[in-house]
Parts: sequence; structure tokens; C-alpha cells
Amino acid sequence: MLAAERQEYIVRVVNERGSVRVSELAELCRVTEETIRRDLDRLEEAGRLKRSHGGAVSLRELDASGSPQEIPYHVREITHAEEKQRIAEEAIKHIRPGDRILLDGSSTAWYVARILPDMPLTVLTNSVKAAAELGSKERIEVLMTGGLMSHRSLSFVGPLAERALDDFHVGKAFLSCKGIHPERGISESTGLQAQIKRKMAEIADHVYLLADASKFGVQAFARALDLGAVHTIITDRGLDAATAESYRALGIEVIAV
Repeated sequence: MLAAERQEYIVRVVNERGSVRVSELAELCRVTEETIRRDLDRLEEAGRLKRSHGGAVSLRELDASGSPQEIPYHVREITHAEEKQRIAEEAIKHIRPGDRILLDGSSTAWYVARILPDMPLTVLTNSVKAAAELGSKERIEVLMTGGLMSHRSLSFVGPLAERALDDFHVGKAFLSCKGIHPERGISESTGLQAQIKRKMAEIADHVYLLADASKFGVQAFARALDLGAVHTIITDRGLDAATAESYRALGIEVIAV
């Protein structure tokens, strides 16, 4: 691969994942980490991406001040749509009549809400989209957190939303994330999203992480959860067997669909 081709590939990977570490890019491109660092320096000088500690961040992830921001919901909704649909179908199998569950503000959780059967169920959510989807299902009781509206995710975040969660307890929480890393755990695009996910996990007996294979190995801006807080990961068949086994070795159930 020529240097120009490699650099174009790097930009594409960074934009697809949001953020990527030097070590991952070196492995993908089959070059040394020093070569990748030089590539990243040149790409930053050209205004193609932004260097971060140990890697690079897509400019699409940054606001006007250079701070990380969330990918707009309408973009996330159609990204890896087939995988999210399969993950949602598997998640439904773990929900029983009479359950009290929590759905976060992720696009994958919206897929769950969309296909969730109309059955006796209590659903707590901070997602405007999920709540609207469940509104036509008369046997499902829907509770919303309220709080500060994140316009990019169409979900409620911040101290008001977190305090609202303190009043509840659920049997099952279905959460997604921006990144899953074997050392850094579960991460999110912003601190507010990381904090609300942390609180959601605290009030649930069983935490299901809904994440397509592209999120593994990714370290997003803000750390949300330790891996020990996750009981089950539902992902797609794009996750390689070795990676799946490494998470099972930590005591996490991994289901690939």
C-alpha cells in the first residue's frame, strides 16, 4: 500500500469509528506505529483529522471549539442498520411479560423499542425516540427521565436525568455505547452520556450491552463503565472469535447474532 493510499484508508477508518488508536492502525495497515504517527501528523496538518493521546479522532466528532460531540441521531440510526436489527431481535428474546426494563438513548435501543411486542411491561427510558415508538403499545407503561435534551441523540442527560434514575430499580438495562475496550472498558462520546450510562447500570440487576462489532477495540472520549458492570454483550457475527472469547474469559456472556 502506497503512503497516499494508506493515509486515505486511515482517514476512512477514523471517520467510521470516530476514534482509533495508533496500535490498531499499525495492525490494520501492517506498518510500524512510528509510520502511523507520521501519517497522523501529516493528516492533522492537512486538516483531515485531529491527533489525540495515543491515536486520532474524526473531525466529525468535534464541535466548533474542538471538543468531542455526539454523532447526530439520524446518522447513527442508519449506520450498521442490519446488525442493529439483528441485535435488537436477540435482545427481545431476553424480555418477559411483567419485566421492568430500561432502554438508553442509543439508536440500537430504539430498534428494540420498535419491535418490542405489546405486552405487560414497564419501560424506563431517557430516549425521546424510544418513548414515541412505545407510545402506541397500550400494555407497555412508559416512564421518561426528563432532564437536559441532547439534540444530537434525542435523549435526556445531565443531573436532572441522573437524579430521576435514583428513584427507580429495573431488572434489566439495555445499553449501547461508542466503544468497548478490554482495558478501558465502556466509553461514550461525551461526559454527559458516560455519566447517564453509569447511573443506568447502577439501578439494574442485569446489564445487557448492545454493540455491533465495529465498537470493539474503540476508546471513545469519556469512560462510562468498567467491564465488570456488564453481564451480557449482544453483538453481531462480525466480531472475531478470539475477541469474543477474551470477554467471555472475564465472566461476560457474549451472544453473536
